[in-house]
Amino acid sequence: MLTVQQAFFEVARRLKLTTIFGNPGSTEETLLKNFPADFRYVLALQEAPAVAMADAYAQATGEAVLVNLHTAAGMGNALGNIESAWYNRAPLIITAGQQTREMLLIEPYLTNTQPLEMPKPFVKWAYEPARPEDVPGALMRAYAMSVQPPAGPVFLSIPMDDVDRPCPQLPEIRSVSRHLGADPKYLAPMVEAMSEARSPVLIIGGAVDQSGGWDDAVRLAERLGCKVWAAPAEGRPGFPETHPLYQGMLTSAIGPLCKQLEGHDVIAVIGAPVFRYYPYVAGDYIPAGSRLFHITDDPSEAGRAPVGQSILADPGRACAVLAELVAKSDRVLPPARPKLAAPVRGVKITADFLYHAINETRPDDSVLVQESLSTLKALRQRLPTSRSRSFYSMSSGVLGYGLPAAVGVALAERDKGSNRKIVNIVGDGAANYVIQALWTAVQHKLPVVFVIPRNGAYNILKAFAHQLDTPGVPGLDLPGLDFVSLAAGYGCSGERVSEHDALSDALRRGMSAKGPHLIEVEIDPTVPPLI
Repeated sequence: MLTVQQAFFEVARRLKLTTIFGNPGSTEETLLKNFPADFRYVLALQEAPAVAMADAYAQATGEAVLVNLHTAAGMGNALGNIESAWYNRAPLIITAGQQTREMLLIEPYLTNTQPLEMPKPFVKWAYEPARPEDVPGALMRAYAMSVQPPAGPVFLSIPMDDVDRPCPQLPEIRSVSRHLGADPKYLAPMVEAMSEARSPVLIIGGAVDQSGGWDDAVRLAERLGCKVWAAPAEGRPGFPETHPLYQGMLTSAIGPLCKQLEGHDVIAVIGAPVFRYYPYVAGDYIPAGSRLFHITDDPSEAGRAPVGQSILADPGRACAVLAELVAKSDRVLPPARPKLAAPVRGVKITADFLYHAINETRPDDSVLVQESLSTLKALRQRLPTSRSRSFYSMSSGVLGYGLPAAVGVALAERDKGSNRKIVNIVGDGAANYVIQALWTAVQHKLPVVFVIPRNGAYNILKAFAHQLDTPGVPGLDLPGLDFVSLAAGYGCSGERVSEHDALSDALRRGMSAKGPHLIEVEIDPTVPPLI
């Protein structure tokens, strides 16, 4: 008869969950003992980067992933990136050890006293099996819950003495639908409105790309001949940013966003919330007289939308159905965005100059992973994404995602055989949350160029301080950081650039490196406007 541990790994094997990201502790060692040779354990040096790596790996592969954390302590360390995984719709099956059942009543050292409450509200399902032999079945259910739309993290708490108990039988390995449909019956009002619209507009979110609708969104936009905007604060694009109908990324403040949509009588939001707002700037949600239609596979998004008609449907499939049903427009196409001027060469390297240089030196098929919030507008303008699954960030606002996420994407690219170069752009503030992820990149010899724009401050917070009129906030400056030395400590090569003329050569070295390479770039610390 199989043990619970053997049954757990057999269920994982049949579900193709053979890569585990984690940072183990004593309460997990019983599950991990005699680790199966056909499994891979990707070690992170702390739990937060382990979750971010797994999140990005799941997004890049489109598959669920196992994560192994250390009881309550590890869950506490990881919770910020579990929140990011929730908003990124990453199907993570997070396991953590629990103290032995024999001692749970007296709450021994390392007990998780509230295992089902601790990860909430950022998991779809949380469970601690009532019986040891239920652990393998709980894994099957966890998988089913994680991949159903909208995908997201789930949590299993596994008492450490369960694993050697006998398991009488394996659970049935079931298939689970991962997509909703897109019924033309329920899309009919939207089809009619868009076909008859004087000036429709599409607002596309990352769930379109996640659900395989990238090309269908292009077909829909071209059939309508309308402007396309990226939804605000999305972790990934759902539409090519090099397309002539693409207008840019909407701002995330109520009043200014409404102004951006003036002149449009029908607004279609597909694969994003309506909308992610911050900061608060008063105004109407949409222009007077406009109609808004919202397509999402998330009932919560549909429920909290402040305006419009929400339709529960698969975003990608909905784009395909709409592209077939809406009337082809003969309207004059909107003008393409003006071409960006060459960046200004100032006294110091600016973020705009840096991102232009990266775009000139990166491979055409490279993948961008970013976490530089204060310079995001310049980054998205200078480094447009033209291909599906080629840009990743976080939708949560929680710092500490981008650097380990690049590691997860690089592992996914290697496993898929595409082996694209990963360009990771992470601000100096965000990088220090999870700098130890460099070690994992080195151990796996991953082709990531880590670019750290160092402005010596939390500039995004300074931008908020200006917007909110809160002068004198402490703790916003970051003097004395040395990322080249930090990289060397983890075995990663690195260099520092402060002069314009040295930038392109340094970037080319990073792009051509076979393994990880870090480039710290001293940039102009001027604080850009928030809106």
